[in-house]
Amino acid sequence: MKRFTMITIAVSFAALTACNKMQNAAKPSLSSDDDKTVYAIGVDMGSKLKTLQLSSNEMNILKMGIDEGAAGTEPKVDMKTQIMKVGDLLRTRAQKFAEKEKEAASTFLANAEKAKGATKTETGLIFVETEAGSGDSPTPADRVKVNYHGTLRDGTVFDSTRERGQPATFRLDRVIKCWTEGVQKMKAGGKAELYCPAEIAYGDRGAPPKIPPGAALKFEVELLEVVKGDTPQAAKPSDKAKKTN
Repeated sequence: MKRFTMITIAVSFAALTACNKMQNAAKPSLSSDDDKTVYAIGVDMGSKLKTLQLSSNEMNILKMGIDEGAAGTEPKVDMKTQIMKVGDLLRTRAQKFAEKEKEAASTFLANAEKAKGATKTETGLIFVETEAGSGDSPTPADRVKVNYHGTLRDGTVFDSTRERGQPATFRLDRVIKCWTEGVQKMKAGGKAELYCPAEIAYGDRGAPPKIPPGAALKFEVELLEVVKGDTPQAAKPSDKAKKTN
């Protein structure tokens, strides 16, 4: 229920903001710190609206519902019946978005496969070694210490230890399949690029709001060390992205 409420609030707020922008030619100024904070809330909530792909008519209908709800007007529909259908609508729209995203990602992955030294595995992983290592290769049960930089097919960064300035350490069998498979191909001290189709990344659900449904991902990985023993587990790739949802 909490997740549903947050999604509903996010969609409503984003839709109202979008409609207001269409009605008002002059853009509001961001003159105060509160203005900037409110704007940041709008951007964050608006990002959650993307996968619904609402039409202009649906945006107007949503705004009508917001206006009438705020005014206390008697609803035009049976609220109990229609609210029960929200989950199905969200899942259906997310699936459609994922299908379009995977279709667009096919070109991205095909180009990656043409890179010098690229190899493609049965799972669809495209592996490109950019600097050979000389140490041990990890097993799924090992912990690895890595630097990584994760981007979407359009180059948008969704997670990066490089930007945070701190490597991550985690067990290799507790991350997405692309990582478990790809990092095993590396040796300590080596660097590689991992191109991950959605099927071995975050699938049709994605990891909103930063990773959309059906997204193919690229990781630039540096395997710093294969760690044995009970080293405390640090943040895994894109954990930060998921926590913002």
